Amino acid sequence: MERKVALVTGSSRGIGKVIAMRLAEQGYDIVINYARSKSKALETAEQLEKLGSNVLVVKANVGKVEKVKEMFQQINERFGRLDVFVNNAASGVLRPLMELEETHWNWTLDINSKALLFCAQEAAKLMEKNGGGKIVSMSSIGSIRVLENYTAVGVSKAALEALTRYLAVELASKNIVVNAVSGGVVDTDALTHFPNRAELLKDSVERTPAGRIVEADDLANAVMFLLSDQADMIRGQTIIVDGGISLLA
Repeated sequence: MERKVALVTGSSRGIGKVIAMRLAEQGYDIVINYARSKSKALETAEQLEKLGSNVLVVKANVGKVEKVKEMFQQINERFGRLDVFVNNAASGVLRPLMELEETHWNWTLDINSKALLFCAQEAAKLMEKNGGGKIVSMSSIGSIRVLENYTAVGVSKAALEALTRYLAVELASKNIVVNAVSGGVVDTDALTHFPNRAELLKDSVERTPAGRIVEADDLANAVMFLLSDQADMIRGQTIIVDGGISLLA
């Protein structure tokens, strides 16, 4: 049987890497996408290959449509198919609302929101050649809760969740299932960019009903469930994985 193929954007490290490893363990060939760290991407590729995956490494800023099209052209040339797309790449400017500039806004919305639309369009073209596929995006609870210095990112994630609903309906006829996973605070490299990182971690641990903060594996568990056949009738939903912290006032 022909092996299935999964694209995980922003998968050279962090949560994206964990998800890519899980998919490789399930027999997928993997497309690693990265924007900056080629060495990390190649290191991840080597680990995936040891698990038996054929790996394609693609450098692309997913906030730029021409780069997205080039990436999917490479996927088509190498594999000729795509079965899973995990929209994980994220970025954003962490500043108070009154300090945001147009360039900050455009950068954040391009990578966190626009990328999903144009990647999903290209993914759908490949997926429908093989009877369908699954798309899962990574969001955050800042989409529904106001967090300090998080205006641009929070709005971009809210847009991502709204787009998830529209994609789920419009791509259903192509047998493409679309959902999202929203995570609480996870102590990854991305969190080092938060000016209030230490305070954020301490507060999250103290306030989370589950008694600990979310880990990358917790989010990967939810993603893998949504990518499974067991979740076929879950459509356009954002599954919150935060240990219960968003339930508190």
